Amino acid sequence: MKYQNKPYTYVELVELKVMDLERSLSFYENIIGFKVLKKMDNKVLLTADGETALVSLEQRANLEPKQQRTTGLYHFALLLPSREDLGAILKHFIELRMPLGSADHLVSEALYLNDPDGNGIEIYRDRPDTEWTWKNDHVDMATLAIDAQGVLAEGASKKWVGLPEDTVMGHIHLHVANLDSTEKFYRALGFEVVTPYPGALFMATGKYHHHIGLNTWNGEGAPAAPENIVGMEAYTLVYPSNEELHAALESLKGIEAPLIEENGVYITKDPSQNKIKLIVK
Repeated sequence: MKYQNKPYTYVELVELKVMDLERSLSFYENIIGFKVLKKMDNKVLLTADGETALVSLEQRANLEPKQQRTTGLYHFALLLPSREDLGAILKHFIELRMPLGSADHLVSEALYLNDPDGNGIEIYRDRPDTEWTWKNDHVDMATLAIDAQGVLAEGASKKWVGLPEDTVMGHIHLHVANLDSTEKFYRALGFEVVTPYPGALFMATGKYHHHIGLNTWNGEGAPAAPENIVGMEAYTLVYPSNEELHAALESLKGIEAPLIEENGVYITKDPSQNKIKLIVK
């Protein structure tokens, strides 16, 4: 996908902690349509194309169920190649009687559901960027009713056989404690605000509608979830070059953000303790 490749900085792997690995694996294979890339004793890497890990599932000892009113994952978003593919997976979800949300965001059409641990998932298709409306540096986005019948009609002749190989991690949306400090942090990472929204910010590189969503809908000053709670462990940002990565590292140092290196991977945390791995591919 255009905005999930060079020369942009984009989200790729989302790492989840789960209560029951086999239960989660069944959901992600049979409901969402992932394939297993690699399976270990307590961890599974999931892929759409057979090469790139988009989601990891890890079962740890003594995990407790998801807490409400904390910072952390709101949803991760899988971007499908076409409206036809969105129609095919919507038909699949309807046949399984999955509880779903949906929205037309002007720039995209989206479906929403939760995994067995309550982690939010968005599955969407982008409208062509030539159809997006920009006013100065902000792109028009909204939350409108989706044309579900139109989406279904588009995918009527397509058989659902799992996620298309061209599926990518389109963006991630996080609960945070404060928008001002969070915006400063993500600007240091190289992102710009493309849409302000009530209680939220949408940020991107290269004029995408958003690679990262940030909201305070769990409450201003919401605490971070404890380590032994299911949910997101970390997510990965992929930089287009070593030069851009090292510029981001210097900016993080300039705002005194936490930063460590482990096995060649730089790891930081935003002000709400969401962990981020920074890499170049």
